[in-house]
Amino acid sequence: MNIIKEACVGKLEQAKVAEYYNADRVELCSRLDLDGLTPDRPTIEETINSLSIPVKVMIRPKSDNFIYSDLETIKMESDIEFCKGIGVSEVVFGMLNKENHIDIDLTHRFAKRASPMNITFHKAIDHTGDIMLELKRLCKVKEITSILTSGGKESAINGQDMIKDIIHNFSSRFNIIVAGGITDHNFDLVHSSIGAKEYHGKEIVGQLKSINK
Repeated sequence: MNIIKEACVGKLEQAKVAEYYNADRVELCSRLDLDGLTPDRPTIEETINSLSIPVKVMIRPKSDNFIYSDLETIKMESDIEFCKGIGVSEVVFGMLNKENHIDIDLTHRFAKRASPMNITFHKAIDHTGDIMLELKRLCKVKEITSILTSGGKESAINGQDMIKDIIHNFSSRFNIIVAGGITDHNFDLVHSSIGAKEYHGKEIVGQLKSINK
């Protein structure tokens, strides 16, 4: 089975190091200390032009929750359009309502805006009250291709039972990308415990420090 390792990166230099250490894909964000926000546009453009592996771009304007105002949604749509216009292959977003259900109407709106780019619905899914129910609802948004999840827990290991249920029930519909504290040191343990096809982490191919080639 071909295993995909997706490195979460906060700047171009980290993206280059991730590629050097054989990451299969990167997710480009800003503010990794806030679990990732939308990167600035010059960084997006420079990164996709500098790497030979696929680059996904986070669309997330703030960190405190996944409920967005009208102004924030307009900004997110503008960022999606920018990514589509310069040839980004995939964007990452997720939105909830005040009851912590997926905001399906807004998800449909963003998904149509993003098409034909691939779309990952990110760990906002882990903040819902019933992940399995919300995934059933998300199935109706045909443009969503992947789900990023730690099974509702802080780490993939702690959420492994839920993640395995998600894979069993939804892997025929979505690419399930496992996240949560996965590093090059514990990857083998996580994979042997969960058996997924795709994994995500800031240090999944090691610490992304500058290298001298």
